[in-house]
Amino acid sequence: MSVIGKQIKKYRVAKGLTQEQLGNLLGVTTQAVSKWERGGTPDAELLPSISQALCVSIDTLFGLKDDITSAVIARRMSQMPEEEAYHFAFNLCFAISSGIMYESKPPEDFSDDYLDRLSSDDSGVDWFAKIMTDNGMALSRLSHDFHYFFLMKEPESGLKARLSDMEKLRKVFEVFADKKMLSIIFYMYSRLNTPVATSLISKNTGISEKEVDSLMEGICENNLATKSIIETTNGEIFAYMFNQESSVIPLLCYADELTRTKFFDYMWSFRRTKPLLE
Repeated sequence: MSVIGKQIKKYRVAKGLTQEQLGNLLGVTTQAVSKWERGGTPDAELLPSISQALCVSIDTLFGLKDDITSAVIARRMSQMPEEEAYHFAFNLCFAISSGIMYESKPPEDFSDDYLDRLSSDDSGVDWFAKIMTDNGMALSRLSHDFHYFFLMKEPESGLKARLSDMEKLRKVFEVFADKKMLSIIFYMYSRLNTPVATSLISKNTGISEKEVDSLMEGICENNLATKSIIETTNGEIFAYMFNQESSVIPLLCYADELTRTKFFDYMWSFRRTKPLLE
């Protein structure tokens, strides 16, 4: 059996296709598929169609490499300029959503071009993908010039067990519900993350220094900032360093998403058979 014949048989079986079904997809006879798998070689013009039908690259058909791996993707992205790498990564996120959404294969118009058309829409409409299954969820946003993606694999113990401390969660949301605390958070994230004295926070938010220190106690209590004491010629002053940016910014993005009223779901699927917080 030739290499390409072995690969065709391997990926045909993996897809759960019979020789007849693959032949029908390609517009050839069952005998032609059987001949390839016994050592024959398909015509070159059929290779793109075979590649698409089996969801593998043409290189894979020739045994030059197996499926795209994390290491291959990482090496490719590491050689890109950062802006290009982010664009490439978001296209992968789009592909992930499509792959989870469509159990057989995505429709033909789901391509990078489709993604670019949505993301360049400046009509003010927000585009979202929301896919939830028993194994997890994939959520993304394609507002004009504002894209993000969230992928979660369902914990074996379930989500409720991971989010069971309601009092801790309530205290976090209490911080973001307070207008003055939120004002401080926005100011702190509007600058590079270096220690900031109480007086500077007060000057830029219009909140008194005494109240800033009081509010910062709650912010620090929720691990959003750390407090330090600096000795000066005029005595001790407080300074604060913010942390948890990688958690706070997504939280603010999803809070904004909840406020949207003019939106479309460009992909939507709810295939869960159990509650989200079972």
